[in-house]
Amino acid sequence: MIPSALTDDAGQAHQPAGADARILSLVPSLTELLFDMDLTEQLVGRTSFCIHPKPGVNDIPSVGGTKRINMEKVAALAPTHALVNIDETPKQMADNLAAQGIAVIVTHPIEVADNRRLFELIGSLFDRTKAAERLIAAFDAALAGMDGSQSRRRALYLIWQDPWMTISRDTYISKFLALAGWQTVAHNDVVRYPEVTIDETLLDNLDDVLFSTEPYTFSEADLAAFADAHPAHAAKARLIDAEMVSWYGSRSIAGLSYLKDFAAKVRGQ
Repeated sequence: MIPSALTDDAGQAHQPAGADARILSLVPSLTELLFDMDLTEQLVGRTSFCIHPKPGVNDIPSVGGTKRINMEKVAALAPTHALVNIDETPKQMADNLAAQGIAVIVTHPIEVADNRRLFELIGSLFDRTKAAERLIAAFDAALAGMDGSQSRRRALYLIWQDPWMTISRDTYISKFLALAGWQTVAHNDVVRYPEVTIDETLLDNLDDVLFSTEPYTFSEADLAAFADAHPAHAAKARLIDAEMVSWYGSRSIAGLSYLKDFAAKVRGQ
């Protein structure tokens, strides 16, 4: 029987890969994780959005974006394994990779604690159990440092504009923010990333409007535009580093510390 640590988030059981594994990572946070688990030599391909860690990641060939890849480039790299994510990777893309005989490893962290399983999965697959144990210990220490007693605040977390889009509560980001006392507001928890109408009625019932730095690159200019459009709520708007609160894997460890400090600053204003 294959150990549960070798079963991915699609319920697929995998065999240990061995030292000859050639890994294609199609998820930015997983690419960073592979570096942190000393799997750089096995990493043969990435997406153009896999930008960390610098400068090392620049030495890994890109096969395209997270939604569309060049299958000829993939074939030339001859990967044995591909790391994908249910939210970030189109299913057809994953199916095409599997049809080429590539072992597709599906990830889908929802709860923040799912990072432990992710570390175990990658560690067990690619013979990095010691690295997985190290990351789990660091993750547990960071998680223990979160103050669960903080009062609840209602927040709109924005990921896009034209149209405005936000997150449902059944997302990793929402669960991550909840560790610092934020309850995200979507008004549509059936769609994971729904459109939202920003009006005075909505804003009257919010404590914070969080403008994320990805996938849409919100900036100070967007905060200024929001203040002009909704002057009574200008103080509620703030930028939040999306990499720190939406990237799972090893980034979650630094992300927990970032969130703790960010929440303290918000509450101190």
